[in-house]
Amino acid sequence: MNQSAQSSLSALTAISPLDGRYANKLAALRPIMSEFGYMHRRVQVEVTWFIALSDAGFAEFPPLPADARALLLGLVNNFSEADAQAIKDIEKTTNHDVKAVEYWIKAQFKGNAALEKAAEFVHFACTSEDINNTSHALQIRAGRDVLLQGLAPISAKLRAMAHQFAEVPMLSRTHGQTASPTTVGKEMANVFMRLQHAVQQIEQVRILAKMNGAVGNYNAHLSAWPEFDWEAFSRRVVETAEPAGLGLTFQPYSIQIEPHDYMAQLFDAVARTNTILIDLARDIWGYISLGYFKQKLKEGEIGSSTMPHKVNPIDFENAEGNLGLANAMLKHLAEKLPISRWQRDLTDSTVLRNIGVAMGYAALAYQSLMTGLNKLELNEERLAEDLDHAWEVLAEPIQTVMRRYGVAGAYEKLKAVTRGKSVLAEDLHQLIRELDIPQTDKDRLLAMTPASYVGKAAELARRV
Repeated sequence: MNQSAQSSLSALTAISPLDGRYANKLAALRPIMSEFGYMHRRVQVEVTWFIALSDAGFAEFPPLPADARALLLGLVNNFSEADAQAIKDIEKTTNHDVKAVEYWIKAQFKGNAALEKAAEFVHFACTSEDINNTSHALQIRAGRDVLLQGLAPISAKLRAMAHQFAEVPMLSRTHGQTASPTTVGKEMANVFMRLQHAVQQIEQVRILAKMNGAVGNYNAHLSAWPEFDWEAFSRRVVETAEPAGLGLTFQPYSIQIEPHDYMAQLFDAVARTNTILIDLARDIWGYISLGYFKQKLKEGEIGSSTMPHKVNPIDFENAEGNLGLANAMLKHLAEKLPISRWQRDLTDSTVLRNIGVAMGYAALAYQSLMTGLNKLELNEERLAEDLDHAWEVLAEPIQTVMRRYGVAGAYEKLKAVTRGKSVLAEDLHQLIRELDIPQTDKDRLLAMTPASYVGKAAELARRV
């Protein structure tokens, strides 16, 4: 017997690790970005449109009584997995997912006279994309909130580390080689500031939605009520705050589908944020390798199956890998979704269903990165040791002061003494004593150490 063919879907048999190995870490996204979440938002949009029509002043569809409104809002507020399954069962017959939602809503009207009479106004003048694009917009807005909630503690942790380690000197390594010292806090501040700007770009993307019919011209709407201002009505439904509206931004120009440019903007913004975090994860990985950071031990955890001493930087590696997967999908989404042949093709439909997968990998990475940051312990002894073996970095301030006083060939003289060589403090001190510069500057240079040569690093770190 082929055992795999007999397997039921579970965390062990799921093809995607997001629904398998990491399922418990993505509980916040599942009700939003799943098929269930998509159906839920479709029901919300259909109900919102239907109630708005009842209040539009049409003689043929008078305002709904309170009990009918309560029933409708209950369909949204109490939507369950059983309801979603009922819609899926209808879809087996219709082979059309939006029509299945429409039929399910109408079926809930049974026994309510006002709703039964008005049933044909469910999905009135709408194309499927009027429902789908608004539903995706609602999903994306909620999904964005989950991502921002995952980024917030990372940002706060980086800021805290910037302040905590503002004055702890650290050897820089430009091109992997010893370079002018900085402080640990300043390096965290650098990432914090980048991340803060990137998060603002995510937050500022306007989530757009359209409800203008089959090709964006209100053709069907105007055939029923030619004198009615359907564009203004649609704008009200889209932009009015929930529950009376959808609380989104109105898209006035579209083909059958909303152009998805805002999606591309958002996904690019998230991808840029993820790239910053990949940079951070790799740097921290390297600092752990250098011994600048230790990692807190977890009882019972094993780093290697054969090397008992190892404490691997697995959280940063996990974050880097999942950020890469997220970006691969986000970049495809951003490149593909704004493209549609003529007034509509279906290539966006299946791609849109994977937005949650891209967000899932990002959310998972943020959790791993935060776990890793919380495990870090600074090893100041190792940092000091590295600095004490890098006196050559003081060639920069010495030759800069020499230039101030017009000492000929300042750079070249220091290059001859330091480039590619092991430099001792006394080597530099001897050179300083022989310089033809004011004694006060000689004394200042003689008092300088690699650990004290950090410029404004501490001030800059505390400023964020």
